[in-house]
Order: sequence, then C-alpha cells, then structure tokens
Amino acid sequence: MGRHKFAIGLAIATVYLLRSPLLVRATPLERIQQRGVLRVAVKDNVRPLGFRDDQGNLQGLEIDIAHQLAAELLGDRLAVELIPLSNQERLDAVLTGEVDLVIAQLGFNASRQRLVNFSPYYYLDGLGFVSKNPRLTAAHQITNQRILVLEGSEAIAAVRAYFPNATLVGVASYGEALQRLENDEAELFAGDHSVLTGWIQQYPSYQLLPAWLVGNPLAIAYPKGRQHQSLNQALHRTLNNWQNNGWLTERINHWGLP
Repeated sequence: MGRHKFAIGLAIATVYLLRSPLLVRATPLERIQQRGVLRVAVKDNVRPLGFRDDQGNLQGLEIDIAHQLAAELLGDRLAVELIPLSNQERLDAVLTGEVDLVIAQLGFNASRQRLVNFSPYYYLDGLGFVSKNPRLTAAHQITNQRILVLEGSEAIAAVRAYFPNATLVGVASYGEALQRLENDEAELFAGDHSVLTGWIQQYPSYQLLPAWLVGNPLAIAYPKGRQHQSLNQALHRTLNNWQNNGWLTERINHWGLP
C-alpha cells in the first residue's frame, strides 16, 4: 500500500514538474521578451550607419533599425541596449550570447553564413570612390590615377580588376587616407559607399563618384540553431514588411545613403 501511494505521488510530482514553467525551455525570442530588453551590437564610429552626435547619442540607419526592431518585438522602441563593438568583436559577441543581434555594418558572405544566420539585407553597400577633384565625376574617367585603398581590404582586388592602369597606394586608416588626399598624394580613395557617404557629409569639398564595383549586402546577424526558428521568422517577416511598406527606403534616404 505504501509503495502504491509512493508511485501515485511520484507520478503526480512528475506531471507537476513537467508542467512547471521553470522546466519549460523558452525559445531565444521568448527569453528576449521575458527579459524585456533587446541587446544589439552596433557601430559608434561609422557615419551614417552608427555614430555619436555632438551630444554623444548614438544615431544612424542601424540605430534606427535596432530601435524599430525593439518596437516590433517588444512593443517599446526604447527597450534596446546598444552595445558598440569593433569589427573583430561583432561575431564573437553573438556566438557567445553577449548580444542577441548584430546590426553593425556586417555584410553576409559564405564564410560568415557558416557561423551565424542572417536576415534579409537592409542595405546594399558596395565599393565606390571619393575625390576632391571636381573634374572627376564618373568611373570611366579613372585611368592611371593614384588611388588610395585600405591595406588588406577587398577593395584592392576589385580596383585592380576594373582599373589595371591605376596606381594603388595602401593606407592604414580612413584618417590617413584623408590626410593623403588633402596633401594631393592621390586623387581618389576607394571604400564602402556607406562609409564614403559619411565622409562627404563631414567633408563637403569631396564628392562621391556614381560607381558601384562590388555589392556588399548588410544584414542582421543572429545565432544558428533550430531553437532560433521563431527569431528567424520574426526577423524575416519584419524586414520584408519594412521593404514593402517603404520604412527602410525612407530611413535610407533620411541618412543620405545612395
């Protein structure tokens, strides 16, 4: 009799525990909703994607996207923690769970897709040129000029392929590129359209040539795994809605991106 009661009690306890919310594994999206805050890796030095204004507040297209995602997923556009990270830190942060999403000038490619998932792209970036030479207004005018490129960047191969007679000069940073252009050590600088847009916004004496050598679709990165299916569906649905209702286009135009 005692053993029978024990068996009944064990069965009841098992049913209770299985139904207990403490043992029901929440999906990553549900955990974000329970936490009430969306943690997003962003840039704080890439105008107009993610940068700090004169008051130190984060601004830009990707900052707008992070706030709008918080509104869509949590019902409050302010329910977001923006975490500025370097390029080297972005993927590690999402792989280790430090952040839920990466919205930080991250283009999707085959090598990155083996590590993380990507949403539909929100902006098609690409390789372009800036110059302060008013006579340089189109790509077909580029022949044998000196062109600055970031050392180790993908721009090197692309510029060589399209403009084999040009002289390429490596620079370590955008700051060095600006200094060399100001000193007339080169006529052009090749870089991402998104970054070069910020360049001409800060330095109006420069112009962005209407050239688009290589496409680089920027997208939201998040962890792989079947447990992330609900987050995957929510992101795809939201990005597609923004594309269809014009919200993304309006924000892209607002920030002056080509």
